[in-house]
Amino acid sequence: MNIIDTHAHAGINWFEPVEMILHQMNLNGVQRTALIQHAGNYHNDYLLECVKRFPGRFGAVVWVDVNDPNAPETLERLAQHEEVIGMRLHPPQRSPEPDPLAIWRKAAELGLPVSCFARNAAQAADPGFQSIVEQFPNLTVILEHLAGAYRPQSPESVTAPYDDYRVALTLSRFPNTCIKFGGLGEFCVRPNPLAAQYGFEEIPPLMEMAYEAFGPERMMWGSDFPPVAGREGYRNSLEALKEYPCFRNQEERDWVFGKAAEAAFRWS
Repeated sequence: MNIIDTHAHAGINWFEPVEMILHQMNLNGVQRTALIQHAGNYHNDYLLECVKRFPGRFGAVVWVDVNDPNAPETLERLAQHEEVIGMRLHPPQRSPEPDPLAIWRKAAELGLPVSCFARNAAQAADPGFQSIVEQFPNLTVILEHLAGAYRPQSPESVTAPYDDYRVALTLSRFPNTCIKFGGLGEFCVRPNPLAAQYGFEEIPPLMEMAYEAFGPERMMWGSDFPPVAGREGYRNSLEALKEYPCFRNQEERDWVFGKAAEAAFRWS
């Protein structure tokens, strides 16, 4: 199986150098990784350097300062690098007047997929964001972290009826949308005490709901390394999901662990 990690971070001003994620990839049979620029960092040179140093292993998903009036031009310059396979935005982000959608429009013009970091499912469910997705049907929008339904703070934080998440999943009605999932530790509460083997006492049906909405051809795994190291760990985040029951056969697993990413990102 050709495994692609669609969501890992590398940096010299935050997180870890790229050699750390490369080590995990080699240990776990991961062929390629999308290096996702971390929030609030508009210095993309390191990501471009990483892709060049390790040909065929990485692609760079860049971020620009949307509040800068010259952000669309900056994005256009970055997109000329073959190392760049996408850009990252928060759903609420808008450009300065007179065109609040300038950065989204530029990404669409450049054919540059947008990896969308919703801080919660309400941001992905917001009608304004859904309108943007509808307005740019040729813009590939990849919803990170199960469209924002992640990071439980307590057993009550990810519970039925999942109202915002259900609305966020209606974005699947637009064929230009995809969704990323990470390890189960992103939305399950850590057992206390831990059992001898990896597992969770309760698993909310967020994966099943995403599968029902998007299907395997528009779902993709991303480790969220290195933050995943503070949850269940890189290997567990991958191995547990390889056998996750909502993926019914090897063909579906081939999509969610590789083919969907190849279709969505601008891999050279």
